[in-house]
Amino acid sequence: MYSSTAPSGSSPAPLSVLDLTVVGEGTESAAALGQTTALAQAAERWGYRRFWVAEHHSFPASGSPAPAVLLAHLGSATSTIRLGSGGVMLTNHVPLVVAEQFGVLNALNPGRIDLGVGRNPGGLPAVAQALRRAGDDTQSEDFLALVEELLGFCRDGFPEGHPYHRDNVHVVPRAPELPVWTLGSGTTGAETAARLGLPFAAAFHINSAQALRAIDLYRDTFRPSGTLSAPHVMVSVNATCAPTEAEALRLARPGGLMMMRARQGQQSAVPTADTAETFPYTTGQREFLDGWLDTVVHGTPDAVRSGLTDLQKRTGADELMLTTMIHDFEARERSYALVAKEFGLSSHQA
Repeated sequence: MYSSTAPSGSSPAPLSVLDLTVVGEGTESAAALGQTTALAQAAERWGYRRFWVAEHHSFPASGSPAPAVLLAHLGSATSTIRLGSGGVMLTNHVPLVVAEQFGVLNALNPGRIDLGVGRNPGGLPAVAQALRRAGDDTQSEDFLALVEELLGFCRDGFPEGHPYHRDNVHVVPRAPELPVWTLGSGTTGAETAARLGLPFAAAFHINSAQALRAIDLYRDTFRPSGTLSAPHVMVSVNATCAPTEAEALRLARPGGLMMMRARQGQQSAVPTADTAETFPYTTGQREFLDGWLDTVVHGTPDAVRSGLTDLQKRTGADELMLTTMIHDFEARERSYALVAKEFGLSSHQA
């Protein structure tokens, strides 16, 4: 746990939600999509700034393989909150198609859409093969070229002599104002964001140590662009809030068990709190779980406030994005509600 002090009712930085469309043991993925919709509507009421959804393929714990499709639905279910992808795995897609999809989303939801892009496959190596990915297309220069092409389509900005400029290949509808972010748990996304003058979303919830290094690299090498004059960092963090510390720990533990299984090649839906509590951990597995929980801000509302405030100070984050893998939807929804109330995001009853 991180610890620090901050006055109740104040926010260390704007707060947002990254929803993974959690599929818990015993839950159907269709039900998980309904929960994502309900959570987006609630996050809007509570005053969160953004609501982003992920891209995962053949992953039992997430029901979100198609961010653009899900965002189209969420756009019709909400009215004010910013919606975005956290992220579209650009190496899975043709940049023109991504630009067209988000151009449509932006036209239908003016001023509310963010396009966050990453480079990982969003699944195991066999998934990458099924997506027809080349074996080495996650390298830095390849990702940079994809993002440059995406920006060219989004902003209709290909230079003279470029084939797409010469042949008048462009996106309909255009979205020159669409914010494009790069994501990363390592340095490739940070390097790309810095070179192109884009905002960077650091995936602290995936790899805390690498994310901290990536943030430093991004700030040190940032080049101003026509859309961003100074570095802008959003940090995503796993956060679990409950009325008591014991309950928060109980709710957070299943996410760690799910991650441990995934690292061992045993992907599963998010287990229940009872399953995680009674699991027969080996010494090594217990060490993994404890290490994972150390990166989760969890506890009572005041403890989570302190943890998030400390993380913002450590990283200098301009924004924080919260995610959680709580199995039970009511407890997951309550966690976000308690945080919103603690930070005074809006006037409501958690």
